[in-house]
Amino acid sequence: MIEQLFGSKTRVKLLQLFYSNPNRSFYVREITRKIDEQINSVRRELSNLLSIGIITSDNTNNKLYYEVDQKFEYFEPLQQIFGNGVTTTIKKTADGEDTVSVDDELRAIGHIELAVLTGQFTRDESAGVDLLFVGEVNTNALQKYVNQLEIKEKKSLRYTSMTLSAFQYRQQIHDRFAVSIQSAKKQILVDTHNLLGDVQETEPDSVLPEIAEPEAPAKETEPAKNKEK
Repeated sequence: MIEQLFGSKTRVKLLQLFYSNPNRSFYVREITRKIDEQINSVRRELSNLLSIGIITSDNTNNKLYYEVDQKFEYFEPLQQIFGNGVTTTIKKTADGEDTVSVDDELRAIGHIELAVLTGQFTRDESAGVDLLFVGEVNTNALQKYVNQLEIKEKKSLRYTSMTLSAFQYRQQIHDRFAVSIQSAKKQILVDTHNLLGDVQETEPDSVLPEIAEPEAPAKETEPAKNKEK
């Protein structure tokens, strides 16, 4: 049905990829791998989407990257059709209480209040990490999740996790990492408390008190350090 309305299976897959990943950019061979379509078909439909204005492109390190244009006139209605959106959906339980819908893979990690993709995912290294998880995190489950994501993305990923209270405290004191996450180009997977909803241009404090870090998983969890590639 959707394929008939929008012209081709490849075009529908591209729209689903781009609108499910706002702020993320992809190069052609990465796209063909993710949507499992022939490269000639992908190139043709990318050209069509570019001409319409649905996506934009730019060249970085001799690779041409494509990204959904969030300023496109019909961005919001198209995202409602093709995008997964940010997981802040409120649902009513049988007894009338509000609950927040969270992706099953993230739910397996623990009680996630905030999950963010940045760094390599959005080509913005200002935060020094690729993934951030805030909440009550099972470190073993988190490491398994990241390992599987590294295989899927075919790249080594840097991540950090912390409790909700630790992240909120960092925000209150304008900690450099919290400010960099706030201002970085990112894709928000979950934000149940709208922690990153209102972006403010705030200079980080030059001297900060020590903050108790959560128990570190087996992989690097300190945002100030970069994993060797």
